[in-house]
Amino acid sequence: STFAVSFRMPFVSALFVLDHDVPTEEPVTFHFLAKFYPENAEEELVQEITQHLFFLQVKKQILDEKIYCPPEASVLLASYAVQAKYGDYDPNVHKRGFLAQEELLPKRVINLYQMTPEMWEERITAWYAEHRGRARDEAEMEYLKIAQDLEMYGVNYFAIRNKKGTELLLGVDALGLHIYDPDNRLTPKISFPWNEIRNISYSDKEFTIKPLDKKIDVFKFNSSKLRVNKLILQLCIGNHDLFMRRRKADSLEVQQMKAQAREEKARKQMERQRLAREKQMREEAERTRDELERRLMQLKEEATMANEALMRSEETADLLAEKAQITEEEAKLLAQKAAEAEQEMQRIKATAIRTEEEKRLMEQKVLEAEMLALKMAEESERRAKEADQLKQDLQEARESERRAKQKLLEITSKSSYTSMNSSTTALPTDLPSFNLINESLSFDFKDTDMKRLSMEIEKEKVEYMEKSKHLQEQLNELKTEIEALKLKERETALDILHNENASRGNSKHNTIKKVSEASSLYLA
Repeated sequence: STFAVSFRMPFVSALFVLDHDVPTEEPVTFHFLAKFYPENAEEELVQEITQHLFFLQVKKQILDEKIYCPPEASVLLASYAVQAKYGDYDPNVHKRGFLAQEELLPKRVINLYQMTPEMWEERITAWYAEHRGRARDEAEMEYLKIAQDLEMYGVNYFAIRNKKGTELLLGVDALGLHIYDPDNRLTPKISFPWNEIRNISYSDKEFTIKPLDKKIDVFKFNSSKLRVNKLILQLCIGNHDLFMRRRKADSLEVQQMKAQAREEKARKQMERQRLAREKQMREEAERTRDELERRLMQLKEEATMANEALMRSEETADLLAEKAQITEEEAKLLAQKAAEAEQEMQRIKATAIRTEEEKRLMEQKVLEAEMLALKMAEESERRAKEADQLKQDLQEARESERRAKQKLLEITSKSSYTSMNSSTTALPTDLPSFNLINESLSFDFKDTDMKRLSMEIEKEKVEYMEKSKHLQEQLNELKTEIEALKLKERETALDILHNENASRGNSKHNTIKKVSEASSLYLA
């Protein structure tokens, strides 16, 4: 997460690093880090590579707990870090457990709550999904914009003693000098903004801060080593110089760099928009293709069903035709038998019956013959009606067969039309120095425009409060959600101090303002 360069010792003999306590074992690893932190990362980090490397540095300091970050802000920062690494959230790709090997939260935060890794991942992923559409540089910048409002961001701490010998901490950052209790690195006791300091100097181990207001007493303290005083003075000079430069018009070189950065950003934005359009067109084409394939399958199913219905109709028609033919033959046979019976009856009537017994027997036979003839006639009539009904059923079956063939023809023509459309809706192919001479040094800050700077700083602080209101609402919502799972006995001193500051409504900027005002009264 930082630049790391390894050198073999024989090759570094001429380097300035030999002036420091360099380990003798090989190889030696050097980490190149930013010495001065920006006040406003969005305005000051012009080049994307600078922003990326600074993001990695701040992220590592938060994870290593060199910068205190409250739990709810840690989850939000983790979600931006995931967006920067993985891009947009895709539930089909980023499945449960995809963050299992990632270091995203400080160990202090993980140990503070009764939450499993899966529960942390779920909350990080919920916010990660809301960052859709942000490119890597945008996600990293959002990370830095939140991190720069943390109390320990950009503060270099040094152990000092005041004139009474009380142990204190001196903090040097982009906004000024701050004095802390050793047990409280979040809230300074005294603050000296850069626009209220007239002179900073040291002699041997004694360091002197002279406020711009001559009515306020000079503040003096001692450090442990002369080298520490030199480093403190270097940080003071550099941070003060940057503080003044930020409140002046940019130099021509910086203006050109910012113009180039804006052009590059606009170019990348246009490229992202083009890719987004192509992606949208590709997704729409895929959806259209899927819909056409679904419709084609549906038409194929309908054609199959129509074919089956046609086959059933043809089979039914054949059966009915065969049955009608059989019935017609039976009717003819019955009619023939009826005619024979009629002839037999006439022959019997014509026969002369001589005896009464013969006559009675003959009458009985005639009656039986008449009954048989009547039954045969009725059966013949029934068979004829059945034959007519079968003919009618055959006619209806043939009409049903004709309609089925017509529907199959329509489905076949639709399928051909759909196939032609599917082939024409193919995916687009082009989618795509300070020199230290004496042991006693001093640095004077110019007195010009300090009051104007003070007014500008107050205006900037008001704007900051407005911008951070929505973010604070988000963080409070998450804090409320996980508060029930907190293990109070595992809270660190910094956790307790942060919660006290939050309950009083204190933030980094308004705390420095209050402490600065109180410092003026205290030292006057």
